Amino acid sequence: MSSTTSTAAIRDELSVLAWRDYDPDACRVPGMELGEVRLTGGAGEEARRLWELGARQVQLPYAVDLAAAADDPRAAARAVRALCLVRDFTAQALVVRWRLRLPADGPDAWQPLNHLQPPLELTGPGDPAAALQTWRENHYLCKCLWRQGPGFLQIRDRRWGELRRFTVAEPGYPEAIAQLSDGAPCHALPPEILADFRAEQLVGQVGDLAWWLPYRVRRWIQEAMTV
Repeated sequence: MSSTTSTAAIRDELSVLAWRDYDPDACRVPGMELGEVRLTGGAGEEARRLWELGARQVQLPYAVDLAAAADDPRAAARAVRALCLVRDFTAQALVVRWRLRLPADGPDAWQPLNHLQPPLELTGPGDPAAALQTWRENHYLCKCLWRQGPGFLQIRDRRWGELRRFTVAEPGYPEAIAQLSDGAPCHALPPEILADFRAEQLVGQVGDLAWWLPYRVRRWIQEAMTV
């Protein structure tokens, strides 16, 4: 038996609460709550479905616990599933209420995630309150994204302050991104492609699962050429 649990195996276990407005006060008005929505599809598909249902704000039912996930394949799959949803909810411009617990990998373990909408609560090593404040102050939409062109894909990454731009035209990379979009076992990916993505911190790893960090742009904050 494999020690890796597929994220697809736990899809039907996750539901979110959803509301029709961004403002917390407006969400208390009768009729603004959409209630519990069960998410069984891919992260991008579910983000679009929630938007079309009228959702503008969602809440994950459990904290994303990366500390507990390292040695527990099922916990790793749950964490990756949640992180992929937060990624695509961010891309869809949905407000996400979520909580994050970091592993003991150092005080800067949050930085590869700083393109995601900041969590309500961050716990873990170092000074999580200061890290969360920095995350909130420096977050904006389109901070780390990818887009598909005819015969190539481009990644634009500003998570570290400056623009890092990668254009990929080699075969195999789009297929690997498709595999990673909802999380995949590391052994299922071409080792040389996974190594390239790791070198540029474009994939995250939780236990034996890897997942794609950049989101595919769905909401531009300004003209596309300036992003």
